[in-house]
Amino acid sequence: MENQKKKLTYADSGVDIDAGDAAVERIKTLARDTFNSKVLTGIGLFAGFYKPDFDGIEKPVLISSADGVGTKLKLAFMTGIHDTIGEDLVNHCVDDILVHGARPLFFLDYIGTGKLSPDVIADIVAGLTRGCKQCNMPLLGGETAEMPDFYAPGEYDLAGFIVGVVDESRIINGTAIRPNDVCLGLPSNGLHTNGYSLARKVAFEIAGARPDDRPERLGTTVAQALMAVHRNYEPLVRDLLDRFEIHGMAHITGGGLPGNLARVLPADCDALLHKSAWPIPPVFQWLRDEGDLDRQDMYRAFNMGIGFVMVVPPTVADQLQRHVSDIGETIYRIGDIIPGNGTVKLKD
Repeated sequence: MENQKKKLTYADSGVDIDAGDAAVERIKTLARDTFNSKVLTGIGLFAGFYKPDFDGIEKPVLISSADGVGTKLKLAFMTGIHDTIGEDLVNHCVDDILVHGARPLFFLDYIGTGKLSPDVIADIVAGLTRGCKQCNMPLLGGETAEMPDFYAPGEYDLAGFIVGVVDESRIINGTAIRPNDVCLGLPSNGLHTNGYSLARKVAFEIAGARPDDRPERLGTTVAQALMAVHRNYEPLVRDLLDRFEIHGMAHITGGGLPGNLARVLPADCDALLHKSAWPIPPVFQWLRDEGDLDRQDMYRAFNMGIGFVMVVPPTVADQLQRHVSDIGETIYRIGDIIPGNGTVKLKD
């Protein structure tokens, strides 16, 4: 009797359909917890259905954005902590559309990996749903792709896509910024989702630290300091948008304060920021000293403790600061708008 050759299956090529189905079932449960009355479908169809409610918005404008979390993913792979990286992603995307005054409507995600692990996928989605629930935004759908030989074992990629809405009359894009306006800064939780290529090199190559090391100057483990969740500014800023006149806002991501605040400055205005106006968090001081980093360059690589900037009229600044303090939050007066050519100047 001739030996029968075993037929090649999809699983033999590295794609586990059963693991994919198991992951989808867990995603359905987690995502369903973010749904509201505007979601018309469950997870599993070819697309998500969302019925918007634009009551009270005279001229609705949709605002969208897409992003990732950069090499912060390497920290998740190194530590095995996967349940915060999704929250980082959601919060980053929410803050990106918030600077234009937009209210988030729904979120989509993409996860690509070489070999599906339902447990890891569930952890990632748990973070996504936690971020979505914080601003009452449904995780409407997404894609989980298993691509053998494309990613290193145990690694994955993660991207997010957000859609929000703002009334055309309330769009904030920086065109109202004028000389003598005041720059107010909201503190960050740490690195947020930028500067990790440099931070990892300093922490693990130059300093020779391990994730569970606890340097005295940090007051926490290296992993905890580097993986602190990207802050979601939407609840606080939404309240401020309803109460005060705000001329411009900037989410401080890659490029730091100089690169991001400049994106909303008119061509005839500069921002003069005073570096002594806010405290630098310990994680940045530790990275600076361990890596002997150029201090000026750090303000382009990191947020340096300011994650979100609002530019307001001088008549509003004091009142807004008092309100933020009264509700138990922190805000710093970090600089002023002066005549110029659209650049950000940092002063000691």
